[in-house]
Amino acid sequence: MAIKILNKEKKNIAVGDIVIGQDPVLISGPCAVESREQLIETAKALKDIGVHILRGSIFKPRTSPYDFQGLGIEGLKYLKEASEITGLLTITEVMEEKYLEEVAEVVDIIQIGSRNMYNYPLLKAAGALNKPVLLKRGMSATIKEWTMAAEYLAANGNENIILCERGIRSFDDYTRNTLDLAAVPIMQKETGLPVIVDPSHGTGIKSLIKPMSLAAVAGGADGLMIEVHIRPEEALCDGKQSLTPSEYGEIVKALKDMNLLER
Repeated sequence: MAIKILNKEKKNIAVGDIVIGQDPVLISGPCAVESREQLIETAKALKDIGVHILRGSIFKPRTSPYDFQGLGIEGLKYLKEASEITGLLTITEVMEEKYLEEVAEVVDIIQIGSRNMYNYPLLKAAGALNKPVLLKRGMSATIKEWTMAAEYLAANGNENIILCERGIRSFDDYTRNTLDLAAVPIMQKETGLPVIVDPSHGTGIKSLIKPMSLAAVAGGADGLMIEVHIRPEEALCDGKQSLTPSEYGEIVKALKDMNLLER
């Protein structure tokens, strides 16, 4: 695959006071930052459950131009405040180069979403930052394409890369996507990078998030990214696949009961 920088040697990515690539990490939060109250209330609940990293998008790429697109930079101050109140690390998606540095000053991890995995100028710019980057697999990306996207980041100076399997499109439309758990050990072997799994987007069905979470961690995933909303029925996006904090807590408990997560 013409890899020049990434290799099969295992890499751990230090983010704040945690290390991704050792014990499984928990990343969770709402699909989008909708308001200060929504984010802080969610963050407090997740902190009590034992989450490591708070997620919340301030920019939302949506299929329809009429759907909620996120709060933009306004949402960044809410992420910062939620982090200050709870002590949680933060991650958010960036879609345009012009916002990279501003967002990187506030959050602990920059996310490159599935729709932007092929945005090579954005990858190059993120590669020039001294900031961990979570790279989601494109919705129709092959293993080679995903690997090369990570290589774009590394080739531009940033090897602090976390990969995220979030499901791929297939002929079957029963689930939102087809969650490819085989990609976890494959990408760990091919790149040496830690790989986390997003069963929320990977299935799009609430009842499947728990079993797929357990299967992912049992299969060696380095963490989980799961959508949690204090009131999913009121969510401005992805409400149908979002868990309440209590539902999410049941998954964390199950992981601990199966000795897949530290107690």
